[in-house]
Amino acid sequence: MSDIQIMEKTRLTVLREMRLFIIVWVGQLIALIGSSTTAFALDIWVYNRTGSVTQFALVSLFNTLPLILISPIAGPLVDKWDRRKTMIFADVLACLGTIAIGVLFVIGRLEVWHIYLANTFTAVFMAFHTPAYTASTVLIVPKQHLNRANGLMSLMFGISLIVAPTLGGVLLSIVHLQGIILFHVSAIFIAVVSLMLVRFPEVSTSAVATAKSSFMSEATYGFTYLIARPGLLGLVLFSASSFYLVGGINVITIPLVLNFVSVSFLGTILSLFGIAILAGGLLVSIWGGLERNIYAIYGCMLLSGVFIFVAGLQASLVIFTVGIFLFFLTQPIVSSSTQAVMQNKVEPSVQGRVFAIKGAIEAAAFPLGYITIGPLAEKVFEPLMATNGSLAGSIGQIIGVGSGRGMGLLLMIMGVLTILETSIAYLYPRLRFVEDELPNVSNAVAMAADTASSQNDAVSLIS
Repeated sequence: MSDIQIMEKTRLTVLREMRLFIIVWVGQLIALIGSSTTAFALDIWVYNRTGSVTQFALVSLFNTLPLILISPIAGPLVDKWDRRKTMIFADVLACLGTIAIGVLFVIGRLEVWHIYLANTFTAVFMAFHTPAYTASTVLIVPKQHLNRANGLMSLMFGISLIVAPTLGGVLLSIVHLQGIILFHVSAIFIAVVSLMLVRFPEVSTSAVATAKSSFMSEATYGFTYLIARPGLLGLVLFSASSFYLVGGINVITIPLVLNFVSVSFLGTILSLFGIAILAGGLLVSIWGGLERNIYAIYGCMLLSGVFIFVAGLQASLVIFTVGIFLFFLTQPIVSSSTQAVMQNKVEPSVQGRVFAIKGAIEAAAFPLGYITIGPLAEKVFEPLMATNGSLAGSIGQIIGVGSGRGMGLLLMIMGVLTILETSIAYLYPRLRFVEDELPNVSNAVAMAADTASSQNDAVSLIS
């Protein structure tokens, strides 16, 4: 057998072993494109209607805040419910808010506050959908393919970042907002059908998951679980720091790029960053990651610091774009490797609770980057690096002065702090040896999946 035939056989084996995940993933990808396209169109509608950056920003706030607040409640329920059915009901119910927006738009009664309310309504159900989807991965993907599955999850978000703005712009000019909402509903329908076509393997529930306890202890169980395992807690906080960086870089990118080019070219730069995320996810899904995920996390976070530092070093659009492109290229590797460690170390019957808390912490870190880095850039660093600023005669002689140089200096500081943070994290033994000190749970899950497969063909279609 030739090397090419062996490679083809290997690819077919991987696809066969991941077929259940891929069916679900394709449906969720289509749903994400639909929801992201609608979100883009609603963002444009709000900004055109109000002309207010603050009201525009509130759209994102109402998308994020419910996820942070509801996750501690959603996690315990996800662990008790069937995760496939939870995803189905969450998809359908979350879509009702979008349908309401469409109806209000058609009858000419749509107001900005309706969008805030609809986003809150949708986010509540996504607080159930996200941990259910994440916790399901370990049930439907063999251990050796977890990094590939997580890479495909990153790839999914990369695709939506590229496709949604382009598709949204085209559809807005052709079918307008009501047509985009109809497209969104159709995409959700496809996602629901893909979930209805498959069965998830059942894994026996542990005594911890079934034990009766108070509402408060259920809601805080994810925190308690992580605190009892310092290595996992450190991993979640380390991962959250990458979300903080993404939020901070996002808020700096637009004003910094506009110092060099027009608004029309800004979209191209942002699309390049979406391509970087897509490429990183594709790389992980093909490569499969390192055997020791923690080393991939350390390495990519260290490189992230270097890339951010370089991005702010000179008043050059090319250097900034290359540096931030490489930064975003590393993020899918960090997120997929982090997720693989969590999936391997957290008992499947409590993953809903733990992943809900993980998601809430990461979701909180992202806007925190916005609300801290943005004011620092505008109120502190830009004045310091102005032509007559306090640092113009010192640091300004090295990296330049004027508009955008304060943001450049802030990027350099963020890069140095990221390198320092990674070095400190490496010296923390509980995090460095988290894959050695905590037992794997995936092997037991694989055995359960194999048993279910032999009895009922876990990936069979519903007749």
